[in-house]
Amino acid sequence: MKNDFDPTLDLERLLNAQRLAFNEDPMPNWAQRAAHLRALDAMMLAHRKAIAGAIHEDFGNRAENETDIADVLGSHLGIKHALRHGRRWMRARRRSPGMLLAPASAKLVPQPLGVVGIIVPWNYPLFLAVGPLTGALAAGNRAMIKLSEFTPRFGELFARIIAQTFAPDHVTVVNGEADVARAFASLPFDRLVFTGSTGVGRHVMRAAAEHLTPVTLELGGKSPALIGPGARFAEAVDAVISSKLFNAGQTCVAPDYVLVPRGRAQAFIERARALTAKLYPDFANNTDYTSIISVRHVERLDALTQEAAARGATLHALADLRQAASGAMPAAARERDAVRRVVPQIITDAPDDTAIMREEIFGPLLPLVEYDRFDDALAYINARPRPLAMYLFETNNAVVDRALARTHSGGVTINDTLLHVACDDLPFGGIGPSGMGAYHGVEGFRTFSHMKPVLTQARFNLRAIVRPPYGKRVSAVVRMFLR
Repeated sequence: MKNDFDPTLDLERLLNAQRLAFNEDPMPNWAQRAAHLRALDAMMLAHRKAIAGAIHEDFGNRAENETDIADVLGSHLGIKHALRHGRRWMRARRRSPGMLLAPASAKLVPQPLGVVGIIVPWNYPLFLAVGPLTGALAAGNRAMIKLSEFTPRFGELFARIIAQTFAPDHVTVVNGEADVARAFASLPFDRLVFTGSTGVGRHVMRAAAEHLTPVTLELGGKSPALIGPGARFAEAVDAVISSKLFNAGQTCVAPDYVLVPRGRAQAFIERARALTAKLYPDFANNTDYTSIISVRHVERLDALTQEAAARGATLHALADLRQAASGAMPAAARERDAVRRVVPQIITDAPDDTAIMREEIFGPLLPLVEYDRFDDALAYINARPRPLAMYLFETNNAVVDRALARTHSGGVTINDTLLHVACDDLPFGGIGPSGMGAYHGVEGFRTFSHMKPVLTQARFNLRAIVRPPYGKRVSAVVRMFLR
């Protein structure tokens, strides 16, 4: 963005241009919507290498394959799902008018909302922009996207390729610092989607309230992984650790702590160390392990471990940064990355009131909590704010059913981690402090649509019977429906 960009005036100008364009074409047909989705997909695939390179530069180090898996593939499959089902989603749905209004007919007609605002975090900048944008375009809307200031290289690239693909009154990208984000959240969008922390989500919701803008908040929280008494233990550890170390734990649905049966903590740690060595050999020089996004976040993670250790917790490093450089990583990359590479650690015996046990970690640190009875583990989860995700490892179906019935979370994956996010036919969202509303698939289409109720009255109906002057006939009709 230009240095003279005025967050308030220029954002309002962009919004007004999109709203004017929407009013001229408020109900695009499926052929138009599908063309927009295909253009988005083609844009993303054509610039796939450049996208991975920009995200790599923003992080300091992130493997191209990691970006392909998390950002590109997830976005591509979401677009394909919308293309496959969108025409059906657009159809009006018949509803019953009820006995009183028969023989009228009733239906729900999906109607585009108008202009959607999307505020994107830094951890998966492509996926968390394209995901909600896919739903918005499938539903026939226009969109403004605010990218994170922590991913400036990706932001510049994405703004440029979006401008090459869409007219600015259809889809536009905004970059800038916190003042731009504040002004963006205050715009009178027809829906605002925010992905980020719970704390910032509160500010976004307050800003949106000024215009009664409906919001979808995808937040976070401390998502538990619960290893049940009947779990396949080694597989459970492998699933938890591999997902925790993906993107160096900078994932809103990453396991934030693990509950294990008492006496199994050491076995968990040993298995975790062996897996880390297998996944990331020569850890100090490994180019597959992602850096932390900024020095400030490195310092935040360091403060979490220091406080926990000072309060009696034990830190169990899963790798070692003090190895001699082997040359596997180019010298320039090693120098750039060294200050932001955080060793994954398991933390045991951390008091419940320490920050690492209360705050979302968003990094490669994993508290381990032992439990005596399975119901104790459920009680531990229920004593904390409702999380965005829960991961349950258990082979006994009765135990699984009990856990599902007695806990609340935005989503659940059983005998694995993260994967419910990749299921395009399931809604994705939080509950309570981990968010509100959902998108992905048909739920995303509905989020970005107004399901307009339409009642069509028949020529012959009850209106002539139940209007004044009231008398025995009206009373008889009322009594008939009150039976």
